[in-house]
Amino acid sequence: MDHLRAITLFVQAAAAGSFQRVAIDQAISPQAVGKAVRQLEAHLGVRLFHRTTRRSTLTTEGLAFLETVQPALESIEHAVGRARAQTESVEGALRITAASSARRVITEPIAAFGARYPAVTFDLVMDNAFTDIVAAQIDVGFRAGNPPAGQVVVRKLFAVQQMLCAAPAYLAGHGMPQSLDDLARHRCTGFRLAATGRLVPWPMIVDGERRLLTLPATFCANDPEAELDAVLAGIGIGLIDSINGAAAVREGHLVPVLPALRGEELGFYVYYAQRSHRPRRVRAFVDFIVERLRASKAFEFDEVAPSRRRGQSTKKSGMKSIVPGTTA
Repeated sequence: MDHLRAITLFVQAAAAGSFQRVAIDQAISPQAVGKAVRQLEAHLGVRLFHRTTRRSTLTTEGLAFLETVQPALESIEHAVGRARAQTESVEGALRITAASSARRVITEPIAAFGARYPAVTFDLVMDNAFTDIVAAQIDVGFRAGNPPAGQVVVRKLFAVQQMLCAAPAYLAGHGMPQSLDDLARHRCTGFRLAATGRLVPWPMIVDGERRLLTLPATFCANDPEAELDAVLAGIGIGLIDSINGAAAVREGHLVPVLPALRGEELGFYVYYAQRSHRPRRVRAFVDFIVERLRASKAFEFDEVAPSRRRGQSTKKSGMKSIVPGTTA
């Protein structure tokens, strides 16, 4: 027996004084109403109604039961209505996860969304590891790199480029590399995976093929912003992504190295759990972010003309010593 449904029909029958009226209101048969009430009476072990062919009136036990359950039923209906209202209104807390460097991308859009919907609050969880958003009760996640895996909906916002860069001070002291061979004679930075401790090779596109460059690292870090800071400080040449480095290149704090070459293109993604019913604040936020960032050029490297006229070359001579392997 569906206790809530039976109690609801009981309360409605008590108010209407007729099973027939309740049946009409609920678009069910009078027999269905009567069956639900009889099952409730059997479950309680008391008679709730005196029934006649024209009218049903409450027994003493029925009146006492009504006085007990009616306020509780009204509270339940109020809670259901409130939950539905929250689903249809843009309000409440948004829990968001992102890697630390993603704040360069998402802070301004979050502020703009909050200005449009002041009843929304934000809880931002910074985590460089991919987060199980269902287990962590996260509404929306952001990640750069490859698309997030798992039972999530993923939407690509823009491409993330990678380019070899160095600070003007470093190049003034060590010179500008003229070919891939020259990189082996320069100080370079690297990114170390926190989970494995492995130094990540540079994925480069060489003559249309993806190749992995493995070079000794003068400086390595497990955080892209820390690696960027080291390159800006003049410690060496680094493979910098456009989220972290685009503004620094435009402002002249970083200089492209071998600009005819680029690293493997990645992406910046928003993702969220696969749910049939998402609060409106989540739907509104995702739509806002997509509209705001999908056409954005702020995190792209501006086109850099190849510097062949300055003697730079992308020749492959000697590449085997610094390009140990390829991947599909």
